[in-house]
Amino acid sequence: MKTFDPSTHRAKKRFGQNFLHDMGIIERIVRSINVSEGDNLLEIGPGLGAITKQILPITGKINAIELDRDIIPKLRFNCDGLGELNILQTDALKVDYSQFKEDGLLRVVGNLPYNISTPLLFHLFDYLPFIKDMHFMLQKEVVQRMAAHPGSKTYGRLSVMTQSVCEARLLFLVPPECFTPAPKVESAIVYLAPRAVPLDISDRTHFATIVTEAFNQRRKTLRNVWRNRITPEDLEQLDINPTLRPERVSLEEFVKVSNFLVKSDS
Repeated sequence: MKTFDPSTHRAKKRFGQNFLHDMGIIERIVRSINVSEGDNLLEIGPGLGAITKQILPITGKINAIELDRDIIPKLRFNCDGLGELNILQTDALKVDYSQFKEDGLLRVVGNLPYNISTPLLFHLFDYLPFIKDMHFMLQKEVVQRMAAHPGSKTYGRLSVMTQSVCEARLLFLVPPECFTPAPKVESAIVYLAPRAVPLDISDRTHFATIVTEAFNQRRKTLRNVWRNRITPEDLEQLDINPTLRPERVSLEEFVKVSNFLVKSDS
């Protein structure tokens, strides 16, 4: 089958384009996603279709979001005859993902532009009731932060906010030479799925605020981080050591503090 070589398409820096060309990595990603016929699959940033070409014949249909209008004809050419490819030419940050729910829970995949990866993830988290799972290529450091546990140097706001709604797992690393052009950073594949048992967070906006406050002052102890919100005695009543620094506070402990404060204010 004829196909457009990534080297023949000028990558656009403003779109954060790096085209995956390593077939070994492509096949590994496809195995990890493990698609089946009839899956309601949505691909964000398909580019020239390195992943699309492999999974479209299996699912029979893919909805795709691609911002670069110039690459869409090449994507269609590369996927011609493989199945039904519906392309929405728009910014993934502005999409209402509930529009794709008619064919069942969404399975979302994508090589996300690294310059918008975090805001895009938080946008997608708003649509988790419509999502079964997500597989993304992201900058390695971002994935490490998403999957980090308390006490780790990479544990922070992104870890807590991600794990408050999702299971997050780093699957494997992808070196720069697997792309055209090669990025300056190492990449990783992350698996995300909505939590099987949602956390009882009484006010998610408040929860996000106290988590952000904590990690903006990550070298301070909790008694100082939240000194205008909660007393050391109240923290001890919640079974939380007030001398801990935020990087050692578990997700469940952040939830305890947030719910306590919301209840105190009501």
